[in-house]
Amino acid sequence: MRIAVVHKDRCHSRKCGTECILYCPRVRTGDETVIIGEDGKAVISEELCVGCGICVKKCPFEAIDIVSLPEELEQPTHRYGVNGFALYGLPIPVEGKVTGILGANGIGKSTAVKILSGQLTPNLGIFDRTAGWEEILREYTGTELFDYLLTISTKKLKVAVKPQYIDYIPRVFSGTAGELLASTDERGRLGNYISALTLEPVLDSDIATLSGGELQRVAIAACLARDADFYFLDEITPFLDIYQRMAAATLIRELAASRPIVIVEHDLAILDMLADTVHVAYGKPAVFGVITQPKGVRVGINQYLEGYLPEENVRFREYPVVFEKRAHEKQAERETLLEFPKMEKRYDRFRLVVGAGDISAGEVLGLVGANGIGKSTFARLLAGVEEPDGGPVELNARVSYKPQYLKATCSDTVEFFLRQSSRTFDTPIYQHDIIEPLSLGPILQSPVDTLSGGELQRVAIAACLSRDADLYILDEPSAHLDVEQRVRITRMFRHHADGRGAAILVIDHDIYLIDMISERILVFDGEPGISGEATGPFGMREGMNRFLSRLGVTFRRDRSGRPRINKPGSYLDRDQKAGGEYYYYTEDQV
Repeated sequence: MRIAVVHKDRCHSRKCGTECILYCPRVRTGDETVIIGEDGKAVISEELCVGCGICVKKCPFEAIDIVSLPEELEQPTHRYGVNGFALYGLPIPVEGKVTGILGANGIGKSTAVKILSGQLTPNLGIFDRTAGWEEILREYTGTELFDYLLTISTKKLKVAVKPQYIDYIPRVFSGTAGELLASTDERGRLGNYISALTLEPVLDSDIATLSGGELQRVAIAACLARDADFYFLDEITPFLDIYQRMAAATLIRELAASRPIVIVEHDLAILDMLADTVHVAYGKPAVFGVITQPKGVRVGINQYLEGYLPEENVRFREYPVVFEKRAHEKQAERETLLEFPKMEKRYDRFRLVVGAGDISAGEVLGLVGANGIGKSTFARLLAGVEEPDGGPVELNARVSYKPQYLKATCSDTVEFFLRQSSRTFDTPIYQHDIIEPLSLGPILQSPVDTLSGGELQRVAIAACLSRDADLYILDEPSAHLDVEQRVRITRMFRHHADGRGAAILVIDHDIYLIDMISERILVFDGEPGISGEATGPFGMREGMNRFLSRLGVTFRRDRSGRPRINKPGSYLDRDQKAGGEYYYYTEDQV
C-alpha cells in the first residue's frame, strides 16, 4: 500500500514545467495518473501510481512525496483530502494518568488531539461522503477508545487546551493577565497556580506585553484552572527555566490524580518525569503519521531514540539518537578568541553584574540560569544591541545574534531572506552545512510570515549562522524544535564552531542540549527580576553543580547514556545531594 501526498503550499505549477506530468511513465502511456486540478495544484491518482518516484525527484519545489506504508496500516483515522496528510491511530486518554505523545514535528500529534478534543471529526479516509459517528464508533468497537469517542459524539465532553504557539493568545484576548486568568477559574484553584508559577508580578500587566516565559506560565495556569473532562497541553517547556518546568510538572501531576491529561513534549527529561505512559508517533512529517499503542515511559523514550519499535517490528529511523558520554573534565586546548571585561547594567528594577571572562576559538559556550536573571541581557550586551553602564564593550570581534523571541514581519520567501545573510547560498558547502541539517529545502519558497514556530526557529538559526562572524550568539534555539532537530543542531553548532574557528554562545534551558553541546558554561545566579550575577566560564561539572545545587535538582544518566531527572526526594536524589554531585551519576555507580 502506498500514499501520494502533494504539499499544496509548495506546488507552483505556473513556475515549473509540470515535470511531474511530463516525466510520469503512466502518463506517457495515456493514463491520467497526474493532472493539474482546478486550483492549479498537482493531483496524483494513488490507484494508478506505480511508485516509481520519478515525479518526487523531478519536482523542483519538493512538493511531492510517494511513500509505501507498512502492510498493517489499512484505513486511516483521518486524512486531509486527496493527496493530503494521513493519520493512523490515536492516543488513549486514561483517567488518573498523564499520557505523553513523543514524535517529530508534523507527524500528526496536533491532529490527534483535535480529534480527542472534539474539534475535528475523524473521516476514516473517506472523501466522497461524510463519515457519520455511527460508522466511526463501529470502527472502534471493542477498543479502549470506544467509550471516549462515544462521549465525544454526544458532545458532552468538556476540554481544556494549552496551545503550542502561545504568541497567538494576545491576538484573541485583550486585557491583563489577571483578567484572563480570572475568566478561567472554574475549580477554585487559581490562587494555588498563580503562586506556584510565580505569576503575581504580571497579573496587572497587559497580556500583549508579557515575555514568552510569562505568557507560557499564564497559558498553563489558565488551562489547569478550568473544570474539564480532558486536559491537553502542547509543549509546556519553551521559554521556561528548569525550576519553572519542574513547578509546572508538579501541578500537572497533581491534577492528573483525578483527570485524564495528554501532553506533547520534546524535553525528554520533563516527559520522563511527568508521564505515566507514552505513545510514540512515527512516519514522515507532513506525509503520514502513526501513533502506537501506549508504552512504559522509559521503554517508549528509549525505543524512540533507538528508532526501532520491537512490538510493531518497525524501523522508522536509520540511525539511533545517541547521547555522548563526553569527558567534560578533559577540555580541549584552545586559543582565546576574545575577552570580555567586567560589566554592569542597571534598569529601573533590575541590575546585572558580569565578571570578566574569556571565550575560546572553536568552542561552544553554554549559558545557564533561571529566567529573569540576565542571560539575554548579557547576550544583547555582547551583540551590541545594548550598552553596559559606562559605555560600549569593545570586543574586536564580529557578532551574529539570534534573539530569544522571533517575529516574522516580512513576506519574502525563505530563500530570499537567507540570500540576504549569505553570499554563498548556492555553494554545495552552504547546502550541506546549513540547508540540509535544518531541513529547510521544502520551505525555501514559503513566505517567512507564513511559517510555524518551529520552521521560523530553524530559519532564524540558519540566518544567524549564515553571517560572517567571530562570535555567534543563539538565544533559546531549541524552542519548538523536536528531539531529532535538537540533536541535529547540536552537531551543526559544534561543526560550525570547529570549521570556522569561531565561537558559539548558546542560551537554553534544555539540559540535554546544553550537555551535548557545551565545553564550558557561564552560570547566572541571583534573584529573578531583581538582580543577576554571571560567573565563569567553568568546566561542565563544576558549573552544572553550581547551577543545579541552587535549583535543588539532580540528574543521572541511565545505561544508554540518556540524562534523566531524579524524582525529588527519591533515593538517588538524596544520595547525590549528600555527595554534592548534582550532575551526573550513572546507573552503574548506584
